[in-house]
Amino acid sequence: MLYFCPSCGNILIIEEDTAGYRFTCNTCPYISKIKRKISTKTFPRLKVLLSVENDAIFKIVTFLQEVDHVLGGVAAWENVDSTDAECPKCSHKRAYFMQIQTRSADEPMTTFYKCCNHQCGHNWRD
Repeated sequence: MLYFCPSCGNILIIEEDTAGYRFTCNTCPYISKIKRKISTKTFPRLKVLLSVENDAIFKIVTFLQEVDHVLGGVAAWENVDSTDAECPKCSHKRAYFMQIQTRSADEPMTTFYKCCNHQCGHNWRD
């Protein structure tokens, strides 16, 4: 869940100041102090953020997806090419790769890698 500025409608960010934490807007001068602690608790694939603002409790649940799932599952890696790229986890010298346009068309494509060492299989992007 995102918090939006009631004045201009832009996304609010959380900042720390001398009195604690506050929601601030980067566009207009809106500021709202957070009266109680914001805490985060992480589960293996689920992130829960509990926040209290002006005596209202907000619960934000985000599903953390695996890279393979986002790219189309394990089948998406079946017929991809490999290249010389060192795995940051096991230092293997080869990796499978695929390129996907994840941003606007005038931005470069994002390259996703998967280690060719089947015991490792680490995913990363460039």
